[in-house]
Amino acid sequence: MNGYPKDMSDDFDDMDKTDEIGLPTATQEGDSLWDTVKTIVLAIFIALVVRTFAYEPFSIPSGSMIPTLLVGDYLFVSKSSYGYSRHSLPFSLPLIPGRIFYTPVTRGDVAVFKKPTDGRTDYIKRIIGLPGDTIQVKGGVLNINGKPVKREFVEEYVYQDTHGIYHSTKKYMETLPGGKRHVIIEESDRDRADNTQVYKVPSNHYFAMGDNRDNSMDSRYLLDVGFVPKENFVGRAEFLFFSNDGSFWTFWKWPWSLRFDRFFAGIH
Repeated sequence: MNGYPKDMSDDFDDMDKTDEIGLPTATQEGDSLWDTVKTIVLAIFIALVVRTFAYEPFSIPSGSMIPTLLVGDYLFVSKSSYGYSRHSLPFSLPLIPGRIFYTPVTRGDVAVFKKPTDGRTDYIKRIIGLPGDTIQVKGGVLNINGKPVKREFVEEYVYQDTHGIYHSTKKYMETLPGGKRHVIIEESDRDRADNTQVYKVPSNHYFAMGDNRDNSMDSRYLLDVGFVPKENFVGRAEFLFFSNDGSFWTFWKWPWSLRFDRFFAGIH
């Protein structure tokens, strides 16, 4: 009786041989799991850094920026365009006082900002008024600092809203002071926001309007949106990366719903 019986000893020899040909031991399995966790954490960290400091994706759920942006457009916003504030961070964490590395917003930019009256909701509009400007709409025509903005008729334009209702409008080319040109649409020149008071844009604030002038809740409505503080800007809309005329998730409809002509189109 000198140790294990012969058949059991053979089994232990076989186990040793199995380890030698490369099957993972318990320690190896633990290392592999830890490597996977580290890779996932690193990927999340990199994604957060890119989202915070470089580009953040947004989708367009409403028609306030038609015809520039359509419902179902997906776009990238440059986070560095105007510097950084707490609204550049996930959940608007209050870690950045005011705005750092600030580059002033340019008239005519299409920008994403936090709605001034709640500080949470993301809005995307065109920046019309700069600090110190006076803004007024008279008979549907935008006036900046007492002068009417040039507005040229382009064509009749029909679109379908998110409720399936068709709207017949007129498309115009508008030229802002400084020469920035963009298209807008108007259903009429007698809508509730087609004749407004004179707005005086405060220091460090901006005046934003939608390109779908008769269907946009924007700075004209002081109690709902109002002037946009520079701290509220998230970034400037740069280009589309995807677009379809239905839900992003109904991928089985993509062959018919994708708007390929809008893929990677710049935003002007």
